[in-house]
Amino acid sequence: PAAYQGLVQKWGNLCPAISPALLAAQLYQESGWNPKAQSPANAQGIAQFIPGTWAEHGIDANGDGKKDVWDPEDAIPSAASYDCDLAKYVKDAPGDATSNMLAAYNAGAYRVIQYNGVPPYSETQNYVKTITTLAKSFEAPVGRVASSKQAAAAIYYAQGKLGTPYLWGGNGTADQNGRFDCSGLTKAAYNSVDIDLPRVANDQWNAGPHPQRDELLPGDLVFFAHNLNDPRTIHHVGIYVGGGYMINAPHTGAVIRFDKIDAPDYIGATRVTADGAKALPTANAG
Repeated sequence: PAAYQGLVQKWGNLCPAISPALLAAQLYQESGWNPKAQSPANAQGIAQFIPGTWAEHGIDANGDGKKDVWDPEDAIPSAASYDCDLAKYVKDAPGDATSNMLAAYNAGAYRVIQYNGVPPYSETQNYVKTITTLAKSFEAPVGRVASSKQAAAAIYYAQGKLGTPYLWGGNGTADQNGRFDCSGLTKAAYNSVDIDLPRVANDQWNAGPHPQRDELLPGDLVFFAHNLNDPRTIHHVGIYVGGGYMINAPHTGAVIRFDKIDAPDYIGATRVTADGAKALPTANAG
């Protein structure tokens, strides 16, 4: 979200083990950018610090005289600082410094030192993989990227479905008479070029980097959300075809068609990459 870009950009460069994209991925994973988030385990704020960790590692980054776990101006810098502290604790462990830091964040620095790297815990290994993969989706594209053959083929697939009636939960199967819902269509379109997207629109959001509105290329997925500051509220997705239009399966009673993307609930876009899609969940349905 724009409100946090400056903080993430500044503090994401605090030490070599982190980057702005990695810090953004952690914050998204921990709280979905919600500064009021509180877990059943009493993890608090946008960075989900538990009180004991906050007491030791929280900092007054905005200089207002208090370190406030609920204030992103303190919590985001504290998350970066804590990451860098963890990186120092495990700096002598073999392997990738960033992966070891993330493993220490999840399992504790002692376990990383004990196992000479990421410990053999599935939860920790999945956490490291998830954060490092999500980080790719927060990296800004460098310059304009040519529309890929895969993107063109995905559009071609979707064009072949124009006029097909919408079906909630539709995956285009024979028993559904080839009908789709919005994310079913995008998943099938990219599956036609051997890219396996998650089933649900707000998971598809993380399948690659996020180009700005004026950087859109045909084949980019375009998303619409109830809360423009929270990608987890995404409710609709389409495939951009150029000229401000997308192919999409809009809603019950409609057919797959072209629609304009410029709407009040437009939250952004994703340029699908094979690597970005591989590490995301694919078993969801809805």
